[in-house]
Amino acid sequence: LLLERGYVEAPTPASADVVLLNTCAIREKAEAKVWTRLRDLRGRAPLGTRKDAPKKRQQVAVLGCMAERVKDGLFADGLADVVAGPDAYRRLPDLLEAAAGAPALDTTLSLVEDYGDVAPTRADPSLAHGSFVSIQRGCDNACSYCIVPYVRGRERSRRVDTILKEVSALYAGGAREITLLGQNVNSYHDRATASTAKVARTYSNDGFDPFVRHAKRDADVDGVRFAELLRLAADAAPDARLRFTSPHPKDFPDDVLEAIAEMPNVAKQLHMPAQSGSDAVLRTMRRGYDGAAYRELVARARRRIPDVALSSDFIAGFCGETDADHADTVRLLEDVDYDMAFLFAYSSRDRTPAARRLVDDVPEAVKKKRL
Repeated sequence: LLLERGYVEAPTPASADVVLLNTCAIREKAEAKVWTRLRDLRGRAPLGTRKDAPKKRQQVAVLGCMAERVKDGLFADGLADVVAGPDAYRRLPDLLEAAAGAPALDTTLSLVEDYGDVAPTRADPSLAHGSFVSIQRGCDNACSYCIVPYVRGRERSRRVDTILKEVSALYAGGAREITLLGQNVNSYHDRATASTAKVARTYSNDGFDPFVRHAKRDADVDGVRFAELLRLAADAAPDARLRFTSPHPKDFPDDVLEAIAEMPNVAKQLHMPAQSGSDAVLRTMRRGYDGAAYRELVARARRRIPDVALSSDFIAGFCGETDADHADTVRLLEDVDYDMAFLFAYSSRDRTPAARRLVDDVPEAVKKKRL
């Protein structure tokens, strides 16, 4: 988008006229790093107080989820000139132009923006042996601890043809590991493209009961769903390893597991974020399943995909978590025997249901001990 308006990449941040910070808001630590970087860029001094400031002031633009969450708070002390949320990138050139006179902000969330027609620019395409392709934006899951729906908006999927075009171009350019990206990647549904499979949405098993349901859309047999996309993408890059992240456990129906098992270049690895092994905590988290349903899914995945590698996410110290709840989580870790797991201490995020309605009552020391 910037290249089309005449911008070129600067060799270093210090020599740049514009610095872009792409941000995350999922945890407080991620935002703390951005605040530190902003102060470094501004010489840790408010606007106009640096004696060695260059005549032409460097513009700093904060993009992404933290921009969406903090909004004009990022203009404090002149730290940022432009604040653009995840759905405002098309306006970035205009915002930079407007910011020559005053700070510019656009944090409007969209129901349709997916950037499907915007081709990513890679610094050195010859080194892109591993690449990522975004197939979906936003999230409809409404887990009580998660800020994503409030900073990235409602779930929407890119058109299949734009995804396959990007996958094919990456493969032709030498990419041999391609990862499909989405916040709930396996709930992908391109309703605008005709499907050969014509299947309604089904969940992993009867024990999965999502907190948010879209009955009409779930029953829709038109449009391409994730299993069909996975097969098409694998065919488009036949010698490349295909991966996907991050999925939700509820969206591993039989056709998805069969596609993974049958396509030789789809990695036999599943990320199944459990978050907790306690039924009580899972209910408070609004995950839409209990431990028995999750364990049944794991068993079915191992039957359908022999030698499959499993990974997961877990949150320690969520609101109201007791020692007994934590013991249930440890038991799940031991029972499943994951190949890898990502472990986090609970970090309360404003605007989430947990921050509004629950009490973050597990002491930090206990959270760290449970980790």
